[in-house]
Amino acid sequence: MTPKTENLAIVFADIAGSTKLYETLGDQLARQKVAETLETIARVVGEHHGKVIKTIGDEVMCTFDTPDVAASACCDMHESVEDVNQDLDGDNVIAIRVGMHYGPAIIEGDDVFGDAVNLAAKMTAQAKADQIITTLTTVEQLPAVLRASTRFIDRAPIKGKQEEIDIYELIWQEEDVTRMATGMLSGSKKPEVRLHLKYKDHDVVISKERSSIILGRSKDCDVPVREKLASRQHVRIELRRDKFFIIDQSTNGTHVRLESGEDAFLRREEMPLNGNGQISLGRSFKEAPTEVVNFAYEKT
Repeated sequence: MTPKTENLAIVFADIAGSTKLYETLGDQLARQKVAETLETIARVVGEHHGKVIKTIGDEVMCTFDTPDVAASACCDMHESVEDVNQDLDGDNVIAIRVGMHYGPAIIEGDDVFGDAVNLAAKMTAQAKADQIITTLTTVEQLPAVLRASTRFIDRAPIKGKQEEIDIYELIWQEEDVTRMATGMLSGSKKPEVRLHLKYKDHDVVISKERSSIILGRSKDCDVPVREKLASRQHVRIELRRDKFFIIDQSTNGTHVRLESGEDAFLRREEMPLNGNGQISLGRSFKEAPTEVVNFAYEKT
């Protein structure tokens, strides 16, 4: 097969301190938990429409078409590992470290090569347990809502590069860190989240009781939207691990306007929904759409 070059988001997810796990848990349990972790990571990759390229020891290499989908998947990887840790005590829990880079990669058969792969691997080496580390060039490709969840870490020399690389962290547990620092996490009740959607006479709430809905032109949708540019089942909004995501599955794409005034456009991709805003199916907000769905985030 002739090699081809495409822009891809390359992700490496590595189990941190796996050698110590074998010492503390014993060979049998450690091997079981490592396997569970790798299977969990692979499941998350599939849920985000990515591709597992290979598993190298205790590390998974995978690819995604766009950096925003990859970023969401990286966050979900960390959160999903909590399931593996349910029956482990605090000193022996499994943690992963994740590195990501978006850029041109060489695809040959079922493998991927090139500078983007090397940079993603080096970002993983820079990451600590529970971190997602990426490059400035990747951050610049993210939508505003995801860029707001990144922070500059360092400007560091990378082997094989003439210039130093700006390294960023993608924050996936900022609230948990704050609560732990103030000593409020222990014994506190986990807050419940809801997303209220309002369109015409439809008023729908997404919560643990109803974790997914479909918006579209079809009358069979949970919220039928009378927009000519909308697909029959245009977009799905779902709750995953106390976070709301909007997933476009349409022909003309989905426009999201946040309360801050920032606009995002999705086509066959997803993004987190935070705070309040509006959703327009297929029609840009520059066209002053009338068939708009309002959403409001609530945490109790």
